[in-house]
Amino acid sequence: MSNKLILVLNCGSSSLKGAVLDNSSGDILLNCLAEKLNLADAYITFKVNGEKQKVDLSAQPNHTGAVGALLEKLKEMGLDGRIAAIGHRVVSAGEAFSESVLINDEVMAAIEKCTPLAPLHNPANLLGIRAAQNIFKGLPNVAVFDTAFHQTMPAHAYTYAIPRKYYRELGLRRYGFHGTSYRFVADETARFLGKDKNNLRMVIAHLGNGASVAAIKNGQSQDTSMGLTPLEGLVMGTRSGDVDPSVFSFLADNLKLSVQEITDILNKQSGLLGISELSNDCRTIEEEAAKGHEGAVLALEMFSYRLAKYIASMAVAAGGLDALVFTGGIGENSDTIRAKVLDYCAFLGLKLDNEANLAARFGNAGVITTADSTVTAVVIPTNEELMIAQDTARLSGL
Repeated sequence: MSNKLILVLNCGSSSLKGAVLDNSSGDILLNCLAEKLNLADAYITFKVNGEKQKVDLSAQPNHTGAVGALLEKLKEMGLDGRIAAIGHRVVSAGEAFSESVLINDEVMAAIEKCTPLAPLHNPANLLGIRAAQNIFKGLPNVAVFDTAFHQTMPAHAYTYAIPRKYYRELGLRRYGFHGTSYRFVADETARFLGKDKNNLRMVIAHLGNGASVAAIKNGQSQDTSMGLTPLEGLVMGTRSGDVDPSVFSFLADNLKLSVQEITDILNKQSGLLGISELSNDCRTIEEEAAKGHEGAVLALEMFSYRLAKYIASMAVAAGGLDALVFTGGIGENSDTIRAKVLDYCAFLGLKLDNEANLAARFGNAGVITTADSTVTAVVIPTNEELMIAQDTARLSGL
């Protein structure tokens, strides 16, 4: 075990997720999740060796209080003196950065400038960075951007077919997200398959409550399903994914809703939740679909169908298809959705191996297509925390 550990922070507007990793081994020594920040009943939960401990944050119910509680927990574990650097997940860097960077005043200003592109996320990311700088004084901080990996997309992939002045003046274009996961999974897929990633045409499906798909060629992103915001693309847990933009004027005219109210509906009340009228949790949807629940059956089929359509289109962006990769909570565990998607995509040369598909769950990587398939489908667990830790260690000179 290394004497130097990396703290990884992922801050939302009312939450903070953290992990302490041994960069040399990838072992996680501590996980934490602070919830209800900025409310009187804020708390943080620590998880060590499978054991959970809940700590009240009402005395300082904000990001600073959460990071302070984390420091106290590290002191209790005797780990505080071994934290060597802090890595931060930052959602949007716009076009400012195409890779992870050491945080300084200029980087902070650039993150703040990108706030209009990620109004819910970037301000929270900045709060987490400032809290870490204040509490873990003198340690290097590194920003790892969701958008950076997709900066290799060509203009014809990231440009919207609207007046170009909006791109020039406002930066309105497609940026994509989940970049840190895609970077890790692309490398891991090549290693797992014993291939050179620079000669591998991949389509990777990162499937969780937020879901996207990306085309990777020669190790670089060529296109991805999310756009200006994470709302574009696939059916997700509570997000609609692609809709006719006229949905906004239709709902505004007929229900007298504001733009913000409609945006909230598409982000928070749609997707699997809206279709099934049951839940945004894929496990619940699958259980109820198996019982014949009409909404759950439709939600599952729509999720799989939209994903299959996007996979086929991403094969165009990748210049062909050597490997289809499933990752993320749903991608790694739902053999049902993987089977449906491969059935839709059978014309691409994908033949499902049922036993292998069932075996590739619960953290197990594996090829899930038959030996005579012309395209390989594989399940690769993602590890965004390790990717952030590795970037942080490298840029901090550890």
